[in-house]
Amino acid sequence: MTSSPLILLTTTILLLLLLHLPFHDSSNHDYRDALSKSILFFEGQRSGFLPQDQRIGWRANSGLSDGWPYNTDLAGGYYDAGDNVKFGFPMAFTTTLLAWSVIEFGDSMPASELRNSLVAVRWATDYLLKTVSQSNRIFVQVGDPNIDHNCWERPEDMDTTRTVYAVDAPNTASDVAGETAAALAASSMAFRSSDPAYAETLLRTADRVFQFADSYRGAYSDNSNIRDGACPFYCDFDGYQDELLWAAAWLRTASQDDNYLKYIEMNGKTLGADENINEFGWDNKHAGINVLVSKEVLEGNRYTLESYKASADSFMCTLIPESSASHIEYTPGGLIYKPGGSNLQHSTTISFLLLVYANYLAKTSQSVNCGSVFVTPNSLRLQAKKQVDYILGDNPMGLSYMVGYGDKYPQRIHHRGSSLPSIKDHPQFIACKEGSIYFNSTNPNPNVLVGAVVGGPGEDDVYDDDRVDFKKSEPTTYINAPFVGVLAYFAANPYPS
Repeated sequence: MTSSPLILLTTTILLLLLLHLPFHDSSNHDYRDALSKSILFFEGQRSGFLPQDQRIGWRANSGLSDGWPYNTDLAGGYYDAGDNVKFGFPMAFTTTLLAWSVIEFGDSMPASELRNSLVAVRWATDYLLKTVSQSNRIFVQVGDPNIDHNCWERPEDMDTTRTVYAVDAPNTASDVAGETAAALAASSMAFRSSDPAYAETLLRTADRVFQFADSYRGAYSDNSNIRDGACPFYCDFDGYQDELLWAAAWLRTASQDDNYLKYIEMNGKTLGADENINEFGWDNKHAGINVLVSKEVLEGNRYTLESYKASADSFMCTLIPESSASHIEYTPGGLIYKPGGSNLQHSTTISFLLLVYANYLAKTSQSVNCGSVFVTPNSLRLQAKKQVDYILGDNPMGLSYMVGYGDKYPQRIHHRGSSLPSIKDHPQFIACKEGSIYFNSTNPNPNVLVGAVVGGPGEDDVYDDDRVDFKKSEPTTYINAPFVGVLAYFAANPYPS
């Protein structure tokens, strides 16, 4: 008996689908293990004097004299990625997202990981407080990236110039100061129950830093003494206006001060609240602002802020493939993709916003009208889960993009400390150019930076495990920070229903 053409066609389609299925079954993901590792990563990025309970043992003290040109203590904080520079702009954004992760999902975290998350936040906030400790001045960066990037050396061996970049009033730094104010305000909420005195210090400082940001409006990278150090790495490409709204939104959320409510109501249009709503990252806060402010509309019936919720709804609709408004690009394997490198930053930040907005909607039993389809909170959670599972290994490469998670993950990440012999194993000094042999080596990195999420694959879902290809192989703090909250949610709710 011969098979009908329909049966043959159906069989062919099934075989093709099977060939394109991911290598791993997402039901096997250990989200709690991934959560633990995503937080641990930050210990590998620490600058300054490391504590006795430091868990990543191949790291040691570094940057202890940071700040000396200004006779001030700027030790501490985080290196942003695989280099040895402390960029204030992305570090502050990292801090805001870590704190927001605790605020929204801390209750879902095991007690030990909530503690570790707060330790990670405080390592940043202690440093950020130092950067704004002097009246009408903000320290925005330590380390000359052009010199630093010309070397391949361990942070413990740094002998490059530790240039300090400062902005003094009336010069402008609305972006970095605004993001720093947001970070301190959000962190004040994270610490409110465990350390109320510290939380009060953070909130009081956030208010003062916001006044600096708002009084002297402009981008930090427009200053001639900053531009060559900040650009093109963390130039303010999208304008400073979003950081002012973002800071005001966080100060309103943390303080419930009506002056900040009025600021958000009155300045939305002039500061571009309805622009670029499909972006969220260290340089563009618009989608995050809209989601955060929407909470007051949904839970407090604050209809004067309705335009922010409308923009948040529109953003969510762009992410739903079934929606007529969908225009986010996905790889064939299903990963959110935007050109420019370090692509997984978009996947983790957007997944975070999907889950936060889903929570806000669920608490008020609401959904999003996307024209052709109504999108429920659970639909948003499932969209986020697809991104998370892709990162953890459900992808055409069958590769976990989190170092140390799963059986197969990147071995040659673009990271100085990870790729050079540990100072514990090789105490002899390794100079600037002496590290080049390790950079060019095809061997796996000797030190595993557990929890690091790399930049990720290209638009074709292909990832070459190549240390030189920094756009794909370099981890960053702002990829991991929102992923902490996302993983906390799925550790507690592995099967959204």
